[in-house]
Amino acid sequence: MDDEVVGDAIMGDAITGDAPSAREFAAYLPRLAAPVRIVTFADAQVFVRRWAIRDKDRAVRDLVRQMERANSAENIDRAVKELRRELAARGLLSAPQSPRP
Repeated sequence: MDDEVVGDAIMGDAITGDAPSAREFAAYLPRLAAPVRIVTFADAQVFVRRWAIRDKDRAVRDLVRQMERANSAENIDRAVKELRRELAARGLLSAPQSPRP
């Protein structure tokens, strides 16, 4: 039972266990008009898989493999940072929006 709690802490709602809004971001898929909101690591994995299907780039496929192998909070953080870096380099990362009051 305790292992499940630890697993939930690592793979919980927020990407790293911080406040969800601190790590939440939006990104565009190629040939998609609306941005996709990414809140959890599972959201990020699905996004990268769909991106790999749309764009046959080797770097994106490597990112899919990296995310599939992420088995700790540190590896998850590293994979999400790499995702954000790849998105920013390609102009697919949505501009940060001002917080709503």
